[in-house]
Amino acid sequence: MDYILEAKDISRTYVNGKIETNALKSCDVAIEKGSFVAIIGKSGSGKSTLLRILGSMDRPDSGTVMIEGEDIYKFKDKQLAKFRRTKIGFVYQDYALLPEFTAFENISIPSILDGKKPNKERMEQLLSDLEISHCKNKYPHQMSGGEQQRVSIARAIFMEPAIIFADEPTGNLDAASAEGVAKMLTMMSQKYNQTIVMVTHDKQMAEYADRIINIVDGRVS
Repeated sequence: MDYILEAKDISRTYVNGKIETNALKSCDVAIEKGSFVAIIGKSGSGKSTLLRILGSMDRPDSGTVMIEGEDIYKFKDKQLAKFRRTKIGFVYQDYALLPEFTAFENISIPSILDGKKPNKERMEQLLSDLEISHCKNKYPHQMSGGEQQRVSIARAIFMEPAIIFADEPTGNLDAASAEGVAKMLTMMSQKYNQTIVMVTHDKQMAEYADRIINIVDGRVS
């Protein structure tokens, strides 16, 4: 099996004063290249903690996370930051677009940060595929929530990362816009063979994925 991500025996405990919270308990996760995977669970189940650890944003107390054969938590901070910038894309619930930049400029940011000239041909193709060509020169406040989230998806996929993590990407959208975004994630995975891992509490959105991982009380199944 061609796994692009393998996480083994992941545990994470948070301590607040004298209170310990076991957010993750010996979790194993394997993600195939090119698949669209949904991690679903109720609030407090540990799904967001799992996403942060898989996405290199929070270190586990124990266990390993391998992405493209690299043990990411053996990297030093600067190495990990570079790996994150070049190999991982993120889609956030609140879109995380820079308000002073147009859609084109927001999508270009990862390329610019990596010292590269944006690939305009790829940009135009992504805008067309995501049905937001008309938003190219618009600022975030001029776009609907669904349009902003599609710009966020374009930004995440622009640099052809190994994997994209989407954290409740439809959480701020109405039902119609949410369905549109879920369909676009499916299409991006299929057309570009892009690996996508989406965290959601919405079972209906999870059904768009190729595979669903359930997490309950810090354990995956």
